[in-house]
Amino acid sequence: MLPLAMTALVGPESLWLWIGTIGMTLGTLYFIGRGRGVRDPKMQEFYIITIFITTIAAAMYFAMATGFGVTEVMVGDEMLTIYWARYADWLFTTPLLLLDLSLLAGANRNTIATLIGLDIFMIGTGAIAAFAATPGTRIAWWGISTGALLALLYVLVGTLSKNARAQSSEVASLFGTLRNLVIALWLLYPVVWILGTEGTLGILPLYWETAAFMVLDLSAKVGFGVVLLRSRSVLERAVTPSTAAA
Repeated sequence: MLPLAMTALVGPESLWLWIGTIGMTLGTLYFIGRGRGVRDPKMQEFYIITIFITTIAAAMYFAMATGFGVTEVMVGDEMLTIYWARYADWLFTTPLLLLDLSLLAGANRNTIATLIGLDIFMIGTGAIAAFAATPGTRIAWWGISTGALLALLYVLVGTLSKNARAQSSEVASLFGTLRNLVIALWLLYPVVWILGTEGTLGILPLYWETAAFMVLDLSAKVGFGVVLLRSRSVLERAVTPSTAAA
């Protein structure tokens, strides 16, 4: 009998995990290349944060693809496959994504702390949902995690967007694009979760659930980074005090 941690090696969904590993790795290499020649310390922060986002994600996808980042949980009389490395990924990468957005908007420490605190609470309660032993308990924790997501997006649309409007028009426009990307993609995560095997509804089988999370992850990390780092001139304006802010 194969150990639980090795079940991903024999599952067809490992195809999507390898695609995720390769995609995140290519994203990391692209961002490293984009950051070459950047000398301004404040501008470097965007490149460093974004590179770590895809580096961590690549490592976690590699763990899942090679069968390490997976276990099984008995829920009622059904055994569910749980990719715990996915939650480890999100626990580190989603705060970094929010930090990128916060630095772009020129947010203060209290706003950043609020966003990251809500985010960690959201991922933590989502992980509890994934490991809960009964369907009802799982859905209850999913509801708590989704509530934290909505509170986080409220701060993102309210306070953080207000901060961004004090920046130059180019920076505010870039922030708006990234904010809308995050809102659209992050709202899909709990939908995939509740419709998939982890939500016990099973409308999305494990194969397609894994594919959906992989596409969302690549879009929310590599896609986010490509949009953020595509223009050095805009980032230069983001790290330079604007007339509006003054």
